[in-house]
Amino acid sequence: MKDYKNLKSGTDVRGVASDVLGKSVTLTTDAVRDITGGFVTWLEKKTGKTADELTVAVGHDSRITADLISTNVIDVLSKMGVKVYDCGLSSTPAMFMTTVKTDADGSVQITASHHPADRNGLKFFTRDGGLDSPDISNIIEIANQFTLDGDKNGSVKKLDFMSDYAKILREIICSALGKTEADKPLSQFHIVVDAGNGAGGFYASDVLQKLGANTDGSVYLEPDGMFPNHIPNPEDKDAMASIQKAVLSSGADLGVIFDTDVDRAGCVAADGNEINRNRLIALSAAIVMDDNPNATIVTDSVTSSGLKEFIEGNLGGKHHRFKRGYKNVINEAVRLCNEGINSPLAIETSGHAALKENYFLDDGAYLMTKIIIKMAKLADEGKTIDDLIADLKMPVEADELRLAINTDDFKTYGNEVIVKFEKFLMENGFAIADDNREGIRASKNDGWVLLRLSVHDPIMPMNLESDNVGGVTEMLKTIKPFLEQFDKLDLTPFEGRV
Repeated sequence: MKDYKNLKSGTDVRGVASDVLGKSVTLTTDAVRDITGGFVTWLEKKTGKTADELTVAVGHDSRITADLISTNVIDVLSKMGVKVYDCGLSSTPAMFMTTVKTDADGSVQITASHHPADRNGLKFFTRDGGLDSPDISNIIEIANQFTLDGDKNGSVKKLDFMSDYAKILREIICSALGKTEADKPLSQFHIVVDAGNGAGGFYASDVLQKLGANTDGSVYLEPDGMFPNHIPNPEDKDAMASIQKAVLSSGADLGVIFDTDVDRAGCVAADGNEINRNRLIALSAAIVMDDNPNATIVTDSVTSSGLKEFIEGNLGGKHHRFKRGYKNVINEAVRLCNEGINSPLAIETSGHAALKENYFLDDGAYLMTKIIIKMAKLADEGKTIDDLIADLKMPVEADELRLAINTDDFKTYGNEVIVKFEKFLMENGFAIADDNREGIRASKNDGWVLLRLSVHDPIMPMNLESDNVGGVTEMLKTIKPFLEQFDKLDLTPFEGRV
């Protein structure tokens, strides 16, 4: 019996695709082929078309198993009669855009985001956006029963859609600045890019350079699926240190960093200060709210108190905290919009940012394009993007502990911890947040703590922030004795902190 449930990771399919790092392969060739077949069957039902009436675009990031998996995905699609666009090295957002700008009914992106070199996976899109978790479960159910029947020999056509996608971004910049491409509207700027050896190198060569920007000092633009320089993840400290160094050593006006498949991004100002996490959310909100006064900004649950004050006090908007998981945040913004609440931005602290004006697609390149447009406009006023977030209050201390749950039924166990934790916090003078939508968030003495269940893993992340020196340590000292009663929780992360 086939069973691919363990390959479901939220709204993606992911697994170990190579034994190069010594782990057993779980995303096998059979799994890739069966899940591809499951997607076609699912897409037939969604569109009302037969397989030989469907068109599907296929792309991949720079991972070492990309070619092998792509070959098998395309082979199954073709043998089912599907018309295939083979897009080669692509960003994830570009693969969604194939469903908007071409006749593709769906698309497949082969990626595992920022995960280690031995991992890979599949992301699926239709014109309605990325698939939701129930859709992936349905595809896997179909895949568990799938048998490839026949050889219909659908057509396969090479499509350089990344060139089209880069042109779209250039046109957005030119239009916003009232210039043509021949005007070289970014010629006054020095912008460096760190692609982390993923798929994002195109942004330097095909977007910035073609608009006149100086990109000297950009690093790791060449695709390399072993990621030899740093983890391609804007949240990673080494990755951020890399782009900070590139900015300072080259004297650039801005540094841009992408994750492997370019659906996430962060940036660095000219002084080397990172614009990431809460600062990135604040900057994005400030830009979006230029055209959306009094808007609601949807974020994940771990954003700071200072960010809420900035969005609601400085920008005059509404901050709506929701659950972790980029698709959760996007779906919540869509839901609010459908209820008549203008929510133009859905953004996670991880760097996933989706704008209503861009199909609610989480697209790191699009977000950086919006920031660069704003930078150019501010330069005409003698200002910088730093000026937009100068009033954002940052915590004095911040920490995250990831507590493993050592039991198979980790969700039930974790939820029991959360229920008891709420009672404990109230008994110890903490105020439960009134916008608590995930786990338990509570504040005390100019600090806050959030304990929640991981979206996918048997882990309870605990985030803490304080506006006072030593405030995080004091909260940890209060909380640790309570958590010690739960013998299935691994409290090793407390070592060295209290």
